[in-house]
Amino acid sequence: MDRIGFDNDKYLKMQSECIRQRIEQFGGKLYLEFGGKLFDDYHASRVLPGFEPDSKLKMLLELKDQAEVVIVINAADIENNKIRGDYGITYDADVLRLIDEFREIGLFVGSIVVSQFSGQPSAEVFTERMKSLGVKVYRHYKIPGYPSNIPFIVSDEGYGKNEYIETQRELVIITAPGPGSGKMATCLSQLYHENKRGIKSGYAKFETFPIWNLALTHPVNLAYEAATADLNDVNMIDPFHLQSYGETTVNYNRDVEIFPVLNAIFESIYGSSPYKSPTDMGVNMAGYCIFDDAAVCEAASKEIIRRYYTGLCERRDGKIDQNVIYKLELLMRQAKLSKEDRAVVPAALERAAQTGAPAAAIELDDGRIITGKTSSLLGCSAAMVLNALKAYAGIDDELHLISPEVITPIQHLKVEHMGSKNPRLHTDEVLLALSICAATDENAAKAMAQLKRLRGCEMHVSVMLSHVDERLLKKLGVNITCEPEHQDQKLYRKH
Repeated sequence: MDRIGFDNDKYLKMQSECIRQRIEQFGGKLYLEFGGKLFDDYHASRVLPGFEPDSKLKMLLELKDQAEVVIVINAADIENNKIRGDYGITYDADVLRLIDEFREIGLFVGSIVVSQFSGQPSAEVFTERMKSLGVKVYRHYKIPGYPSNIPFIVSDEGYGKNEYIETQRELVIITAPGPGSGKMATCLSQLYHENKRGIKSGYAKFETFPIWNLALTHPVNLAYEAATADLNDVNMIDPFHLQSYGETTVNYNRDVEIFPVLNAIFESIYGSSPYKSPTDMGVNMAGYCIFDDAAVCEAASKEIIRRYYTGLCERRDGKIDQNVIYKLELLMRQAKLSKEDRAVVPAALERAAQTGAPAAAIELDDGRIITGKTSSLLGCSAAMVLNALKAYAGIDDELHLISPEVITPIQHLKVEHMGSKNPRLHTDEVLLALSICAATDENAAKAMAQLKRLRGCEMHVSVMLSHVDERLLKKLGVNITCEPEHQDQKLYRKH
């Protein structure tokens, strides 16, 4: 289990104060582009142990009386039914989810922007639906020559054609369901309109990664590259910052590449640019809140290996190309890591070799490694979870927590009535059975009480998990990796 290396309370205080200062810098109004996840940022919590997954949200709550949220969605993403991978829902559905989440915690959602609108029928339907729900919707249009034709962009036919978003508060949070939604363009369009109306306002960007004041090859920054390997993001020294200040800072390629354009747009709007570098635009204080660098490096190194295994499995299923794997292998070498550095990997493979069937291994928070094998009753991940719970509860490994007499009727239900060809119980089915047994069995109750201790544990499986098992284990907070091999040779797989 990772030891703490990040001061979350300090982060909340420093980050909110930094944003307040940036608001004051621009005369009282700031458009803040929010990159990455506002909710459930588990990548950050894994590589910065001590960072709470909802830290950014808590930070915004300290500013909630000053803040409003504008959600941007690309019209093409609506038309193409783009899916958000972590939730399995379309981007337009995720907009509704985000609005509910923000409102539930007391953040004011001012409006929605449909970006790059060009008459897409699905975007029209989405707009009317939002209006019927009482949500303001604004349209921003495709701009010919964007982002290079600056004279046209910064004109009444460019940004001026976009509908002006009527905002009420001094901090406007610009967020989106995912990348490519048009957050930055929305911010810059608003600066153009505000300037024409004589309203002083500014722009800043809040990205947690890469962390600008850590080294280019620091494991935390390498872990970010591993997480975005499929997007071809590359961390690099910010050449504009180095030239202007003689200080080495880290940014990523897309911000560095677009900065000359941004600078020219700022100059066209204001007459001069408030920033000398991409790093200047950022408001990220995370690097100042690391108090145990060794702990953070260890956690980030684990994440790099996990991302490598994720890439191998996605490549096996044809979701990414081989170039992504080459990049992940390069990052592994840069970080001086190998697959064997993940202790559960050799344990799972050894157990699979012994039994001649798929096996799983988990590392408990006290360092013990527990394995699970495939049997006629249980899949290996389900068996491993039961064995881990018994280990935590101090229950004899030979003792059955769930009687075969309980498992058999469940198998009968699956095969005879629900059309399943696999009689073995998945992890969710095992936990349901265990929870029922816990009502009358003391050992089952003791085991169930240990379930929360699985969060943060490392796990490896000798084959790729079913989607049912994978989703359940992720909900429990287990950090899973798998060998890039399917248990069978089937081509069609249910999701």
